[in-house]
Amino acid sequence: MIRDTSAQDRLVEVKPNKKRRYALIGAGVAVAALLAMVLPWASRIFSADASVSSTRLAFATVERGTFVRDIAAEGKVVAAVSPTMYATYGGAVTLKVHAGDVVKKGQILATIDSPELANKLAQEQSAADAMEVDYRRAQIDARKKTGELQKAFDNARIDQTTAERDLDRYQKAFSKGAVPDMDVQKAKDVLQKAQITTQHAKSDLGMDNDSLKFDIESKKLAHDRQVLLVKDLQRQVDDLNVKSPVDGQVGQLFIAERATVAKDAQLLSVIDLSALEVEMKVPESFARDLGIGMGGEISGNGKTWKGLVSAISPEVVNGEVAARLRFEGETPKQLRQNQRLSVRVLLDRRDNVMTVQRGSFVDESGGSYAYLVNDGVAAKTPIRVGASSIDKVEILDGLKEGDRIVISGTDSFKGAARVAISR
Repeated sequence: MIRDTSAQDRLVEVKPNKKRRYALIGAGVAVAALLAMVLPWASRIFSADASVSSTRLAFATVERGTFVRDIAAEGKVVAAVSPTMYATYGGAVTLKVHAGDVVKKGQILATIDSPELANKLAQEQSAADAMEVDYRRAQIDARKKTGELQKAFDNARIDQTTAERDLDRYQKAFSKGAVPDMDVQKAKDVLQKAQITTQHAKSDLGMDNDSLKFDIESKKLAHDRQVLLVKDLQRQVDDLNVKSPVDGQVGQLFIAERATVAKDAQLLSVIDLSALEVEMKVPESFARDLGIGMGGEISGNGKTWKGLVSAISPEVVNGEVAARLRFEGETPKQLRQNQRLSVRVLLDRRDNVMTVQRGSFVDESGGSYAYLVNDGVAAKTPIRVGASSIDKVEILDGLKEGDRIVISGTDSFKGAARVAISR
């Protein structure tokens, strides 16, 4: 019989490992916690149509407060009055000033040498003098002719009076039988002849006076017309001395010294530094809300001045509209042409308005919807927006105060209804 090894076996007592058990329990708790954290996130991921990193997005919170619509831009100082001088007649130009010179109103800036115009003035002046002589001679002749006609009329009246007296004497003598009836009839004929002569003399005096007046008036009108022509030529000759229309400073010279120019050629410009305005460029989207007379602020050199919108260009250039603001009150003395200043025009101001920071979502959606962020998911939400400013947009419907929305980067959502936002 073969013996086994049972006599050599010995029972070994195994002691429990507490550390290992605690480790297993801890691992189980950690796995449970991880599952609790991951499951909601996983559910959001699987419920969303897309997932986008938050680093590619910009967020803003809906707030309630004061809503100010304004336009802020950089402007430059320009002259409100900057006339350009033109040549009124062709000729050689002699400049009396240089660019940058300070000039006074009425000061001669340049002269134009035009012998042709000067000669024409002398000719027309001579013609005017001759017409004046004719006019005066006509007045003398009229007075002489009138005197002769008046003399003839007076003599006719005297002859008529004499004839009347003779007829009266002959009638008295005939009644007493001193003279025959033939003498009475003869006296009557003489009286009738004298009356006719008087009537004709009176008529000639009236008609000749009218004719003489018409002749004098005709010569006077011709002389007056010639005087006006001479005055116009004299004005043109005076305009050959180009004078400054305002107090200011010579701007740009468009010609060289002693240059021969044609009529209406540009000569130089004058800048009126006492009347300055600020020109600014306004985006086309805001230009429609801008109106003449709106108040604004002009800042620069550490100071702020009040201004008023004085002009708005009707033309759109590169998506912008040019507008000008004039200073309310006196123009600041320390400003210079083309100096850069900050301009702000207030369009509207309202209190207790719900707004959110302006972003590309307004332009991309036309303000019809926004992505409302909640628990890491951006949901496409219909909204209605109102007025907008440079940095804010008014929310009329669809959002409430404290809501957080995506204001930029929504182009990557591609119109999805729900988008998970990862870190």
